[in-house]
Amino acid sequence: MTRIKICGITRVADGLAAAQAGAHAIGLVFVARSPRHVTPDQAHAIARALPPFVASVALFVNPTVAEVEAVLKSVRPDLLQFHGEEDPEFCRAFGVPYLKAFRVRPGVDLLQCAAAYGDARGWLLDAWSEAAHGGTGERFDWDLIPADLPRPVVLAGGLVPGNVADAVRRVRPWAVDVSSGVEVGKGIKDAAKVAAFIKEVENVDLQLSHIQLP
Repeated sequence: MTRIKICGITRVADGLAAAQAGAHAIGLVFVARSPRHVTPDQAHAIARALPPFVASVALFVNPTVAEVEAVLKSVRPDLLQFHGEEDPEFCRAFGVPYLKAFRVRPGVDLLQCAAAYGDARGWLLDAWSEAAHGGTGERFDWDLIPADLPRPVVLAGGLVPGNVADAVRRVRPWAVDVSSGVEVGKGIKDAAKVAAFIKEVENVDLQLSHIQLP
């Protein structure tokens, strides 16, 4: 089963729609310059409304210790996601499981980049952009992903209902992460697109399971 995270949730209704459609996690963005930014109070309301077994993930880009601690106190997320240039010591300092994001482009040695983050629960791979650390809607060349990454891969970057099945077939990630690809406007999710995205993942998982059966 490919896990699914719907990131950039800004409204309780969108978090509930994602959960009801079958998402395994929702992402809450704590980056002030992002159009999907939420305050700790907003995030608390969203996370509190989620049903059991749907995880909340708090996303940061080069935060201060105080910023992370404020979110931990208010929201109590299940997982942290560091999407900037945070060093391993910073990522592990909070005693909460974390994902480390890497932006992929030719010439970047992902194995070398990821080697220091061996205690991360997984590595999120996103498209490189000069404009932002994520949520750009751009995808990268999946052939740049090493086949021997020793941690679960969360695939992000330019995923939409129309290409996520191909992404799962080619990369076989542990999870897929979508934000702008299921929106009607920045920070506002389209429930129909979310449902279509999840259905595509479920369908390709079913096809792959049949292929693998003896």
